[in-house]
This record gives sequence, C-alpha cells and structure tokens, in this order.
Amino acid sequence: MARFKELLRASFKSDDTEEWLDVHFTRPIGLVFALFWNKLGVHPNAITILSIFLGVGAGVMFYHTDWWHNVAGVLLLMFANFCDSTDGQMARLTGKKTLIGRMLDGFSGDLWFFAIYLAICLRLMPQEMPLTDMKWGIWIWLLAAVAGFLCHSPQSSLADYYRQIHLWFLKGTAGSELDRSEQQRAIYESLRGKRGHFWERKFYYNYANYCKSQERRTPRFQRLYQQLTEKYSDIANVPEALKERFLAGSRPLMKYTNILTFNVRAICIYVTCLLDCPWVYLLIEITVMTALYIYMHKKHEDLCRKIYEE
Repeated sequence: MARFKELLRASFKSDDTEEWLDVHFTRPIGLVFALFWNKLGVHPNAITILSIFLGVGAGVMFYHTDWWHNVAGVLLLMFANFCDSTDGQMARLTGKKTLIGRMLDGFSGDLWFFAIYLAICLRLMPQEMPLTDMKWGIWIWLLAAVAGFLCHSPQSSLADYYRQIHLWFLKGTAGSELDRSEQQRAIYESLRGKRGHFWERKFYYNYANYCKSQERRTPRFQRLYQQLTEKYSDIANVPEALKERFLAGSRPLMKYTNILTFNVRAICIYVTCLLDCPWVYLLIEITVMTALYIYMHKKHEDLCRKIYEE
C-alpha cells in the first residue's frame, strides 16, 4: 500500500495543477490499470489505441436517445479517460516513452470529442428545437462547429499552456512541457529530405503550429519569457522571489485551467445526454466556458504584464 501511494504521488505533476477528481479518482484507477497492464507486458501505446476505440465507442452510444445506450456512453468515456491516465503512468513507470506515443496521446482526445460532437449532431438533427416546431436540421451542425472549433479547441489548448507555464516557474524546464514553436519547427526542418521520417515530420509540423497558436494568443507572456531567458538564460537562474510572485498570481488561475480541460466537459456531456438535451452542453461550451476562458486569459496576461514591468 505504501509503495502504491509513492507511485501515485510520483505520477502527480504538482499539487497546484492537479484536479481533485483526478487525484482522488482517475489517477488511482489509472495506476491500478498501469500496474496490471505492465505485468502483462502490454506497451503504453496499445493502451492509448484502446482509449481511442473506447472514446469513439462512447460517441456511438451518445447518438442514441435511450437511457441505457447513454449510460454505456458514460462508462465507455470514463474508461477511455482511465486508459489515457494509464498510458502516461505506464510510460513513466517503464521508461517506454516514444514519439508514436506522443502522437497517439495528442490524437486520442481529439478523436473522442470529434466522435461525440458528430453523434450529438446526428442525434439532434431530426429532433425539434426547444419551444418550437422546427427541427434542428443543419443548425445543429453550425452550433456544434462554433462550440467545437471556435470554443472547445482554443480553450483546452490555452488551459494546457497555462499549466505548462505554471510548471515551468514551479519545477523548471525538466518538470514542464513548455515547448517552443521555433524549436519544434527546427526539428521538422532537420528531418526534411530524410527517408523514413514521414510521421515524425508530420508530428513536428503540426506540433509546431499548435505551439505557435498558443504563443500567438499570449503576447504578454511571450514578452516576459523573452525577457527572462535573455537576462537569466534558464528558469533555474531566475530569483526565487520573482518566481514565487508569478506563482502566487498564477495559482488561483489553475482552477480555471482544470475546468477547461476534460472532467467538467465530460460531466456536462454525461448529464445532458442522459437528460436527452445534449444541445445544452453546446450552449454551455459557447457561453459559460467561453466566459471562463476570457477571464482566465485576461488575468494571466495582466499577471505577465505586471511581472514584466516589475
């Protein structure tokens, strides 16, 4: 039991950035799965692929309107999330970290939600809009496109970016995945013209663009980052008092990054699908989540401006 607690604790990135539901529910179950699959010699990438099938299967279940199919969808998405936690913990336990694993890990969550959004649209198309005799028809696709592409995607990517920034100040370069677009682009360019590196080039090209989109939306942090790296070379050399001032302002924002990642979204999907009103989830995404995103973004940029000026 003591050994299990040590492994569980080691799997946490930091107390500041861990979500309560992950700490007390998802991560412990994920670790049990990781230890089990590791004994059987299963590679972490196989668990990631399994999570893709489970997440897409959840989308198929959410297409149906009856309660039992939707309960099955809830369970499948929960197990997909357990597998997502499992593969990362297995990779850290066994040292089996691969580029393919990084590619699959980033791809899996996108596939889950694509399948779920698709299912919601197909489910609602023939249904009538609330308080009207008009069917949703093509309008649900427009609502889902706004919720998914214009809200969900940028919200989750920036929430993850802010977590990595916080970890960078808290634990340094080794404890953070604060990757820079120019570094990823340089790796992509170094692989151009080389045979047998098609998927690697694809990954680094897309990842460089992903990092660039995060950097484009955080101009004040980029200015602060440049100032710190020019003056101190590495975050390890930044004075502790300065780092703590940043962390004191960043720490209250971590609860918003947690809301804008997986768990709250999943719970909203569970409840609205079980109540046969998944359109409510799309509206929550567009209104509530967007309001939190705007607030989080403003507070973080204000914090970076303040530290920069100091």
